[in-house]
Amino acid sequence: MTSEMSSNKPYVVKAFYDWIFDNGLTPYIVVDVNVYGVMVPMSYVNDGQIVLNVSPSAVGSIAMGEEIIELSARFGGKLENMSIPYGAVVAIYAKENGAGTSLAIEHPEPGTIAEEPLPSPVKMSSVKAVDSKTTTKTSAKQQSTQASKVKKPSLSVVKN
Repeated sequence: MTSEMSSNKPYVVKAFYDWIFDNGLTPYIVVDVNVYGVMVPMSYVNDGQIVLNVSPSAVGSIAMGEEIIELSARFGGKLENMSIPYGAVVAIYAKENGAGTSLAIEHPEPGTIAEEPLPSPVKMSSVKAVDSKTTTKTSAKQQSTQASKVKKPSLSVVKN
């Protein structure tokens, strides 16, 4: 009795991701960009591969679905939405000590990829532009109430 089984790669990648993160380390994936369906910023590709820090602190959002990994991250200050089929993941490892695994590239069978992309399960927040030249008249009381509720943005320097 032989039955066709699905790829175990999504399960392996998710398990290693959880294991690396649960141990307080930084998960990285190596992606082969020549696999059909890979959408990454091509200007950061070297020798047909891209290495991505996929830790929650490095990405805006990440969704590890059944067939693809969807995430958003900043490259050179620009927000990039990426889509990575599990078949394109060449390796997953911890940055700090290299613990992880390498994986075989799996190209999709012809006709198994949907022609139209499915709606993204990743919830992205929208960003609105604010015109700083526009002024609105508000009372001093309203301004002080708004100022006390809003926390001013700040940056912190992180050294590796």
